[in-house]
Amino acid sequence: MNFDVERHRLDFPSLQRKVGDQPAAYLDGPGGTQVPRSVIAAIARYYETSNANAHGPFVTSEETDRIVEQTRERMAALLGAPSPACISFGANMTSLAFALARGLSRLIAPGDEVIITDLDHEANRGPWQTLAERGAVIHSVRMTPDGQLDMAQLQSLLSAKTKLVAVGYSSNSLGTVNDLATIREWSRAAGAWMIVDAVHYAPHFPVDVTTLDPDFLLCSAYKFYGPHVGILYTRPGLLDQVQTDRLRPQSAESPYRIETGTLNFAALAGVSAAVDYLAGYGEGETLRERIIHGMTRIHAYEEELARHLCEQLSAIPQVTVYGQRFGAGLRAPTVSFTVAGADSGEVAKRLGEQGLFVWGGHFYAMRVVESLGLEKTGGLVRVGISLYNTREEIERVCQCVEELLRP
Repeated sequence: MNFDVERHRLDFPSLQRKVGDQPAAYLDGPGGTQVPRSVIAAIARYYETSNANAHGPFVTSEETDRIVEQTRERMAALLGAPSPACISFGANMTSLAFALARGLSRLIAPGDEVIITDLDHEANRGPWQTLAERGAVIHSVRMTPDGQLDMAQLQSLLSAKTKLVAVGYSSNSLGTVNDLATIREWSRAAGAWMIVDAVHYAPHFPVDVTTLDPDFLLCSAYKFYGPHVGILYTRPGLLDQVQTDRLRPQSAESPYRIETGTLNFAALAGVSAAVDYLAGYGEGETLRERIIHGMTRIHAYEEELARHLCEQLSAIPQVTVYGQRFGAGLRAPTVSFTVAGADSGEVAKRLGEQGLFVWGGHFYAMRVVESLGLEKTGGLVRVGISLYNTREEIERVCQCVEELLRP
């Protein structure tokens, strides 16, 4: 496969960092990716040339307005949305989810039912659990031992009472990619909204909200090489039906009605640059075509590394790798494991001391760790593959794990 990772790594200044005499290996992408120079430059350029609040009668404010709308256009292209008017911005995915939950709560009646899942990040569980305050009944779909949703249970929970189904596109802890096409079909038949957490999916795969047709979809730019900004896609016309919290001067129209206060304009300039950066990996006549081609190439490279990591770790007798195996279905390039007799937080710390940046714990997917019975041993060790990671870094991880096991 023609993917010149060494050339692409030159785009990321942070990759020059060392820990002692070891080069830093950023395998913490599921918690936030590194940022390329073009994104850093776009943020700096905004502060240097266009720093102003929005909707003013002068040039820097007009430039700010253009940047915001340009970023909506870029994100619509990234997600395959029919219009920039479907794209709203917030401080992060969690803040947007809570804001959306507050708005939807005004459409909830006692006895309405809400379905969440044990496989999800708490940001796609906690906000919808607050609907219980309005009398909603909350159901959580269990996780199977191989890290997938129990689809039979999910289907059995759906009824005419179901108002909302909140589900992750991909698990941030195990890499599982859920069958959202089926869940969309079932939720639509029940007359329920479907809310999708695409935070872990969007950095690794092309997203097409037109085909999937969720009612709401959320993601975070700092997971796909941008700054900390949350993004909400809403099915055309739906956000206008949601009674969001907003101040009197705020526009009541979509997509503005859920955007409280002043947006982070410099960060939005960075989001726009991040989309352009991803599109730069692809070919095509339109921005959307370049994004799809680029994300397809990136995924193929990342999966190759993740498969190798999974195979190498699985060959170590004292290591248990969790989640579905590669080849059993679409899967994100995230590999989580435990080491027999070792606390996962301590394993992650020891790897970090060798310049291998991985996470240990629950990664806010607390129900996953609880379902696997791993709370007392520190949860999971998570290695996330991003486009700048290398095979040599994977070999270093496996070597260090083996060294930890030596007496």
